[in-house]
Amino acid sequence: MSSESARFATRAIHAGQRPDPATGAIMTPIYQTATYAQPSPGQFIEDFDYSRSSNPTRKALEANLASLENGRFGLCFGSGCAAMDCVLHQLKPGDHVILCDDVYGGTNRLFNRVYDRHGIRVSLVDLTDQDKAAAAFMPETRLVWLETPTNPMLKVIDIAAIAELCRARGALLAVDNTFATPVLQNPLSLGADIVCHSSTKYIGGHSDVVGGALITSDEELHERLKFVQNAAGAVPGPMDCFLLLRSTKTIHVRVDRHCQNALRIAHFLREHRRFRRAIYPGLESHPQHAVAMRQMTGYGGMITAEMDGGLGDARRFLERLRIFSVAESLGGVESLIEAPAIMTHASVPPEQRARLGISDGLVRFSVGIEDVDDLIGDIEQALG
Repeated sequence: MSSESARFATRAIHAGQRPDPATGAIMTPIYQTATYAQPSPGQFIEDFDYSRSSNPTRKALEANLASLENGRFGLCFGSGCAAMDCVLHQLKPGDHVILCDDVYGGTNRLFNRVYDRHGIRVSLVDLTDQDKAAAAFMPETRLVWLETPTNPMLKVIDIAAIAELCRARGALLAVDNTFATPVLQNPLSLGADIVCHSSTKYIGGHSDVVGGALITSDEELHERLKFVQNAAGAVPGPMDCFLLLRSTKTIHVRVDRHCQNALRIAHFLREHRRFRRAIYPGLESHPQHAVAMRQMTGYGGMITAEMDGGLGDARRFLERLRIFSVAESLGGVESLIEAPAIMTHASVPPEQRARLGISDGLVRFSVGIEDVDDLIGDIEQALG
């Protein structure tokens, strides 16, 4: 059985990789080189002429991630924002973008404070509402960008329904799949044109590397994206790619444990008197629980909860935690926690945060893979 036709766990370990032909090394080597010898001027071994354009370690990672997302082509970048920037380079002045209203603060900043200067118009839309989604399209709409689950309010957007709207109107659909991971959700199989990842998060899984990725099955679109990847040069180094390849080998095992722990903690938070609400797609109380059940195979490791006492209460709670670390980012094996209003989403205008429900008392849990009873005990002692 080839790795391409194998099931997910087998592809996670083998796709895009083979023992090194020179030595038999099982792990793909770190090809720490800037350039490559040419047998004759203008003739390359495979496509290797310069490591900005292609590198064997990066090429293995790109093939691996493409396989995990049921796609044909993968491209890797130095960060998730660099991957997103590559997609936005496909637009021209006057084009219109529909952006889901709840996104990572850096995404909001890139769309609304960088690309707006280049004549790209952006509409923030609640894409959980199909009527609002349909009404947001204009003749100039070229791209719809969404996260699902969203950051930090964990809205779940029906990918197949939005993909149908995009096809009917000739717009590309890009889905940031960072929170769900390829383990739990495959947007390309639901009709998306592009999948984006901050591979810093669950793909890396160990909080020791920054990276980004794009995956597509459209060959012509892949060529356009690859042109920008090479031209702009925001590519990861071979050591980063090696670390990410190491991590994809265990992603299915890690994400399964993230999901188990998060569901336990979500139930705990929902019942605790110090929290007004707990938001987790795996809870039946979640507004889009039915959509999550339909398009996901698990509910992820992220929980958002709102404390009663505002920012002061949230700050005291975060300062008292011993196992959870107060830090930005997410998706590592260790548990992290943050206050979105003053950390990851501080760059989002206050009025927009208020509309979304990102209150000062909101806290976002990235539940790790430690013993779940220890994590619950840590939360209990911090609440005092």
